[in-house]
Amino acid sequence: MIQWTSYAGGASRVDFLLPEIEAVVEVKKSRSGLSARELGAQLIVDIVKYERHPNCRTLFCFVYDPDGRIANPRGIENDLNAKQDELTVRVLIAS
Repeated sequence: MIQWTSYAGGASRVDFLLPEIEAVVEVKKSRSGLSARELGAQLIVDIVKYERHPNCRTLFCFVYDPDGRIANPRGIENDLNAKQDELTVRVLIAS
């Protein structure tokens, strides 16, 4: 099932809900004007949102960074990859 959500009242994003495995895939793309700090903040908001989601025990955040705009992708991944209460978070930033 595809679920449409908005980020802080902004444009819609597509989240993929996989109920069979109680997982959500959040997809983002780096862009001009989106700093690593802002990206991290968006991902933290997503994590908080999905901690309360009844059908989500694993959150996969995939960030597509084709232009290498994110200077320290492994640092963001390491900061956010965690098991928090009932939610496992995995972040992957790829070019």
